[in-house]
Amino acid sequence: MIRRPIVAGRFYSGDVHSLTEEVKLHINQSSHSKPTVKVRAIGIVSPHAGFMYSGDVAGSVYSKIEIPDTIILMGPNHTGLGERVSIMTEGTWKMPQGDIQIDNQLASEICQTSLIAKKDNQAHKKEHSLETQLPFLQYYRDDVKIVPICMMQLGLDECKEIALAIVKVVEQLGTKVLIVASSDMTHYETHESALKKDHDAIAQILKLDAKKLYHTVQDNHISMCGVYPTTVMIMCANKMGAKEAVLAKYMTSGETSGDMNHVVGYAGIIVK
Repeated sequence: MIRRPIVAGRFYSGDVHSLTEEVKLHINQSSHSKPTVKVRAIGIVSPHAGFMYSGDVAGSVYSKIEIPDTIILMGPNHTGLGERVSIMTEGTWKMPQGDIQIDNQLASEICQTSLIAKKDNQAHKKEHSLETQLPFLQYYRDDVKIVPICMMQLGLDECKEIALAIVKVVEQLGTKVLIVASSDMTHYETHESALKKDHDAIAQILKLDAKKLYHTVQDNHISMCGVYPTTVMIMCANKMGAKEAVLAKYMTSGETSGDMNHVVGYAGIIVK
């Protein structure tokens, strides 16, 4: 299958040269000084809004980390299409900067190992949460491969099952991966409300406590759309030897739009 971009020209520039400059701007805006050594991250949290709103947050993460051969991209399913956990196991993602190939072996074996994840293309056709990560990845590596995973609502035990399957396959194949959890934070509340709620959720991510993150979001009605991908990412990272998580940047859409009454929160977090 060939998967074509659905938010090019809206969330980010659809022209390759303009897009390169756009990504470069967000990387420069978010990095007062370039790190001398890139971090070998196990996982990250990165937002997926239009770049004018969340690009600086994404840039603050991607500018600090190594980009390995394969990226396991996990994001929420906003459309309701496809399986509850949908993995696209083969094909090409066309982007303004060039084509991206799927790591067919890794994607297929995760599907075979997990009882929950299914091979499915439908969920990915109109979903933007994974696509918005690709311009930043391609800025640093034009040969990167991906494993696209789209998630609907999951129980905590289901998150654990998927995480164990991912870790098992990655270890068996010996593939160097980065696990990306694509997520925005609180949606359409005041700036002050978003700050408080997102602080509570981010605190659990920084503790690498997947269970507490899951329950904090549920119990406090935090509209963090990528809580399930983030929960799975933390579970994977813990199994893969993660020692700490660092907040690279947090901001809300209100800081760009000026509307502080209806904001969306964005967090960039590095797990290593």
